Amino acid sequence: MKKNSCSKPILIAHRGESYDAPENTIAAINLAWLKNADGVEIDVHLTKDNEIVVIHDSTTKRTSGISMVVKSRTLEELKTVDAGSFKGEKWSGERIPTLREVLQTIPPEKFISIEIKGGIEIIDALKTVLETSSLNNSQIKLIGFDLKIMSLLKKSFLEYEVFWCKRINREKIILTQHGWDRVIAIAKKNNFDGLNLSYSSCLTKKVVEKIKTNSLKLYVWTVNDPRRADKLIMYGVDGIMSDRTGWLRSKLNS
Repeated sequence: MKKNSCSKPILIAHRGESYDAPENTIAAINLAWLKNADGVEIDVHLTKDNEIVVIHDSTTKRTSGISMVVKSRTLEELKTVDAGSFKGEKWSGERIPTLREVLQTIPPEKFISIEIKGGIEIIDALKTVLETSSLNNSQIKLIGFDLKIMSLLKKSFLEYEVFWCKRINREKIILTQHGWDRVIAIAKKNNFDGLNLSYSSCLTKKVVEKIKTNSLKLYVWTVNDPRRADKLIMYGVDGIMSDRTGWLRSKLNS
């Protein structure tokens, strides 16, 4: 693969190094640091007893085989679930971590993107957790799909970067020129720091330049193909989320 003249890309481990390890677990996150990821992306939900746990789905069924609705269970109950065995016997016994536990893994000069799941009830608990963290403000980024919640988060957490997520292939409106203008206008109106977009072939150099010229950062998920990643880097995206950051970086550097 040819090198390009763009700066070194920021590679973010999607739910941790989730290609090899069980997603959203301490094992996957620590593996991301070993693979030299620049950052990790995780998903968070609020429990019945107002603890913030790291899990993508609203239930534990897919990653444990046991169906618990996260918001209806306590942290103690959720900690009984094996969140690793679905990825292989070697990961047996991995537990659903809390956000507090994950924040303690972040090395200096690395960062975490926290995708907010659920409703606005998570905001107060999130404030408590982040205020007691030892991380620098630049090491914490907040991302999410719900416009109302992300707008409230930006007003509540001025010190952190906030990215609005959009799933391109499911939102046909933003595949048009008018659609992109509308998305950018909404992001600017809400003082978001950037957009976090799903990968799509419609994400052209022209679109990336339009986003960047409006002083918005741009992260793209989930990119596991080196050719796609190389093209996005040449377009000028700020960060790429991947399930296998270590492998992807080695291919980009080859």
